[in-house]
This record gives sequence, C-alpha cells and structure tokens, in this order.
Amino acid sequence: MSQAMATMGRPHRKAGVLEDERWFASALLFPTAVLLGLFIAYPFVEGIWLSLTNSRVGVPGHFVGLANFDKVWNDSIFRTAVWNTCWYTFITTVLKLVLGLWLAQLLNRNFKGKAWVRAFVLLPFIIPTVLSTFAWKWMFDPTFSVLNWMLFQLGFITTRINWLGEPGLAFASIVIVNVWRGLPFYAISLLAGLQTISPELQEAAAIDGANGWQRFRHITWPLLLPVTMVVTLFSVIQTFADFQLVYVLTGGGPANATHLFATYAYQIGIGTGLLSEGAAISLAIFPVLFVVVLTQLLYIRRVETR
Repeated sequence: MSQAMATMGRPHRKAGVLEDERWFASALLFPTAVLLGLFIAYPFVEGIWLSLTNSRVGVPGHFVGLANFDKVWNDSIFRTAVWNTCWYTFITTVLKLVLGLWLAQLLNRNFKGKAWVRAFVLLPFIIPTVLSTFAWKWMFDPTFSVLNWMLFQLGFITTRINWLGEPGLAFASIVIVNVWRGLPFYAISLLAGLQTISPELQEAAAIDGANGWQRFRHITWPLLLPVTMVVTLFSVIQTFADFQLVYVLTGGGPANATHLFATYAYQIGIGTGLLSEGAAISLAIFPVLFVVVLTQLLYIRRVETR
C-alpha cells in the first residue's frame, strides 16, 4: 500500500518541478548565461589576467602586477587618447542629441511621404560602419575630395584642404562621421518617445496660450526625458568604445591626434605585439565608463521615481 502511494506521488512531484516558475525561468536564462559567460565574462577575466603579466605574442609571460598600468599611465600618447576619447564622446553625444531631437520633431509632423522619409533616415545607421567610413575617407581625400570640390565651386576655399592630414581637421572629421552615423538612432528613438505623448496635452497648453517653446519645455521635454536618458546611455557606451570608424578613417593619426582608447589599445596590443600593455589600455576605459554609466543610471532612476 505504501509503495503504491509512493509511486503515485512521483508524477505529482515531477509535475510540480516542471510547473515551478523559478525552474522554468532558469531553464530559459541558461543558454543566455552560457553565451554571456563565454563571450563576455571569460574574455573580461582573461583580459584582467593578461594586463597583470608581461605577455607578448608567442610569449606567455609571467605575473608583474600593476607594472603595465604604471607604464601606460606615464605614456603621453595614452594621456592624449584619454583626453580624445572623453572630448570625442562629449561633443558627438551633445550634437547627436540636439540634432536628433530636432529631426525627431520634424519627423513627428504629418506630411506626404512620411513613411519613406523615416525609412531613408535609418540608412546611415544600417550601412556597415567600415563601408560607410571608406566612403567618407574618399570624401575627405585631399586630391579627390568631393567636399573640397564643392567648397571650391562655392568660393569658400582657393586651395585644397587636407582633412585627414592636420590634427584639428582630422579630429573634426571623425566627429562629423560619428554624428552622421549615430543621428538616425537618436532621431528614431526620440520619435518613438514623442509618439507616446498625447496630442491633447499639447492642444490644451496651446489653448491656455503657451507658445511652442513653452510647450516643449514644460510638456514635451519632461515626458521625453526618460527615453532621452536611455538613448544617451547606450550612445555614450558605444561612442566610448568606438574603434572601426576611427581606425578606418585616420588609424589614430596624424601624429596620434585622433587616437582613442580602442584604437591605441589595438595598435599596442596587436600592432606591436605587446598584448599585456594593450590589455591594460583596454581596461583603463572600464573605471571611467563605469562611473559615467552608473551616474546616468542613478539619474534615470531618480527621474522615473519622481
């Protein structure tokens, strides 16, 4: 009798395990956890260990502690890369936010062919980065530059401009290309946020006598702020770690004037074979990015809990 009751109880226990939401959630998350562990956690830990050794290409090396970080910090090119990365991220983020908000406001209006225009706006973001950057590199070429030709025809210049050969112009060039590429992401994301705002609020404010700027300041912007902060957060992370655009366009030159964290780490780690120093440069971005992301997340949380 007791054996029969035990036999009858087994399916119930099995069914209970299968119906448990915690087990079901764990089963669904397991493949993702494995992928994150293999492609994010493991390389990150391996990078930390590599930065604490004197490894080179073909040479395992041995533990040297923080010697690589000390050497990197005393490197003038690294300090230039730090300044370039922070300044590059700040300028491009502000420009993409302002221009993206302006473009989103335009796309939010009713006009003929609105769907086609919205689709074409996404083209710079859809085209592969390397392919579009090569096109920009041709446009900035001092001999065959279409920009120089246009400026010459309009009478703004009389001699060729070496866009990628002078430090200031080269830095301005990578900023222009980054803004061009990232603008659609801001515009479409902010457009989605604008469409969640009820038109009745705008109409009520207009009836009360509020002008366009007042409606934007007191209605549109506060309601759009949570979306704006999330979009800006993703943009900052992506821009801080930018590599393809700068590497294809300038390679960090001229005279290291456009080196960022990623391009300088690649040059040292892969170009010269000093893997440990390259890993140290790559990890140097982590504390700065962590502080920036943490600050933005805390601000987003404070805005959402108001």
